[in-house]
Amino acid sequence: MRQILLVSVTSCCLYDGEMIECPKDDQNPDGGTLGHAPRLLVGDGRVLDKRVSVLRGTRSVPLLPGTPKLDSLKSPWSGLIIEKHLVGAVEIPFHEHPTLCIHLQTTGPVEMDWNSAGRSGHIRSTRGDLILLAPGTRDSLLWYGTSERVIASVSSTLLVEAARQLEMPALGEIRNIWSLQDDQLRLLLTEMEREMSSGWSLGSLYGDLLSMAFSVALLKKYAQFTTLKPPFRGGLSRNRLRHVVAFIEEHLEHDIRLGELAALTGLSIFHFARSFRESTGITPHRFVVQMRVERAKSLLTRSAWTVQQVASAVGIENASQFSKIFRASVGVAPNQWRRSN
Repeated sequence: MRQILLVSVTSCCLYDGEMIECPKDDQNPDGGTLGHAPRLLVGDGRVLDKRVSVLRGTRSVPLLPGTPKLDSLKSPWSGLIIEKHLVGAVEIPFHEHPTLCIHLQTTGPVEMDWNSAGRSGHIRSTRGDLILLAPGTRDSLLWYGTSERVIASVSSTLLVEAARQLEMPALGEIRNIWSLQDDQLRLLLTEMEREMSSGWSLGSLYGDLLSMAFSVALLKKYAQFTTLKPPFRGGLSRNRLRHVVAFIEEHLEHDIRLGELAALTGLSIFHFARSFRESTGITPHRFVVQMRVERAKSLLTRSAWTVQQVASAVGIENASQFSKIFRASVGVAPNQWRRSN
């Protein structure tokens, strides 16, 4: 078994082989001293705002030590932070989660001890297993081996908005689950990881849809509510749909957000997305992609613009990603389509 070192060296400590800053006064909330809890040196508060962070005392620090393999520093998404880590055998001292936190283990197996609210447990998790921790959870962790995991932090603002759009009366208590199997959440987190690894290539609108789908799935399964109003039924009226389509056409070169489209109809984001799909047969994101491809076809035919210029004109800054989207929709690359038309 790999030894886990947590030793004080003046104002620093060795945390899984990495020398990092340590505070001098962290206490175990269940009694007793933890010693010097490790603290990453993060000089830019704006960077910390884009990390999955926890509270130790009054300080906000990254949940996990070291640099993530993938992070949210350039994410256009709102309310959700996601990271990918290779986590070694390590002890994470007591901390508090200010937001909902969920882990998806992507390699394994690995054994882990947890302590929270006077309770403790030992689990052996494997690839595909999740950990779900509600806002306000205080816990400590001890991993006995190495695993790769995707970790997401969901803001309370996003959860409250999801509850409102589900017409639930208030955000109820969310259960902590230390060993969870949920195919829907696993698939959504895997898709978030793919989008993160691609450099957020599908943009804000797709991220808004994905974040809302994730939050709604969480609340429906793991939050406790006393009442639930009847669900909204029906698609968009012809006038509302025409208004939305006109807005999209006029703003194709911009980063269109789901909230902007919903505001045009006076509906919540959740109801707008569902109503739009009922009216058109596809999601708002897929509809925008199709309109961008059609606009790109026109520009490729009628102008001498480069592929990069065409991509920018239809709201896709990355020419490589534009080419992938175009090929997926049309079947050939942009320049090949131009030559044949």
